[in-house]
Amino acid sequence: MRPKAAMFHDYPPGDGDVFGAGRRERIAELTDLYPAVVTAADFDRHAAALAEVEVIFATWGMIRFEDRHFAAMPRLRAVFYAAGNVKAFATPLVERGIVLVSAWETNAIPVAEMCLSQILLSLRGYFRSVRRYRELRTHEAKGFPRPGVNGATVGMLGMGKIGTRLTALLRDYPLRVIAYDPFLTAGRAAALGVEPVGLEEAFRRAAVVCNHIPDLPDTRGMLRGEHFRAMPDGATFVNTGRGAQVVEDDLLAVLRERPDLTALVDVTWPEPPAPGSPLWDLPNLVISPHIGGTIGDEVVRLADTAIEEYEAWAAGRPLRHRVTAEVLATMG
Repeated sequence: MRPKAAMFHDYPPGDGDVFGAGRRERIAELTDLYPAVVTAADFDRHAAALAEVEVIFATWGMIRFEDRHFAAMPRLRAVFYAAGNVKAFATPLVERGIVLVSAWETNAIPVAEMCLSQILLSLRGYFRSVRRYRELRTHEAKGFPRPGVNGATVGMLGMGKIGTRLTALLRDYPLRVIAYDPFLTAGRAAALGVEPVGLEEAFRRAAVVCNHIPDLPDTRGMLRGEHFRAMPDGATFVNTGRGAQVVEDDLLAVLRERPDLTALVDVTWPEPPAPGSPLWDLPNLVISPHIGGTIGDEVVRLADTAIEEYEAWAAGRPLRHRVTAEVLATMG
């Protein structure tokens, strides 16, 4: 007998339909799928029909379950989340022993790809050249040392899912990767082909520094003025992790002092910045509206991960992407 399942999400369709292109239909083949999508706003209206549900397929806009939700769904055994970060709702599920799977590794793919493009452009001096070209309007705009990719050093802050995938992408280029991560063992560093370094050394040596540190209480505000001031001439700081790790006033002060530096910021704290924030106007800071995650036709990959993990769970096979209490403690 197929287990009863339901879909929980609430997100605007502008970035693509996660369960489109036949993915809803596939879930309906594998389960006895409740016909409506459940949101936080209409849960009570559907609650009576959800009493037998064992499995939830979810994506952005997943409900943070409270006691009343669990009481209405006493048979719930597993949640397959077709998106990335689960910190907003995971704890009550994990504490009750409900299996929670996230497609966060799949969602790391486009973030790593965007960072790769930013690294390659930065090593060519692209962003600094564009600024200078607008000012000078001659080819003197590119008249500064630009390292290129042959032997340049890239600093990776955090070797989680995104940092690891980005490091793998960088293997196709003749670059040196140094990495700061307190949890990175010597054996794993050797397997990844990276050199473990301290945080200060990463900023001091790298032509491009990429932040992928998880957003945890003890990582907030850890990237400060002394780190940015230590960066080499013409270096670039890329932040696609979380804005809270950066002391933004420090970053802004250093960027004003050092017009040779560039910051590429896809995340801020708060997000978006206040209307009058200097983040909007500083010439050597490029700000984007948190565009690093999965979009458009890519989003069905998230559903594919959730479906593959469901099939493994239903067959009693090991899960690749389960979120346990230990995983949750280090997830950004």
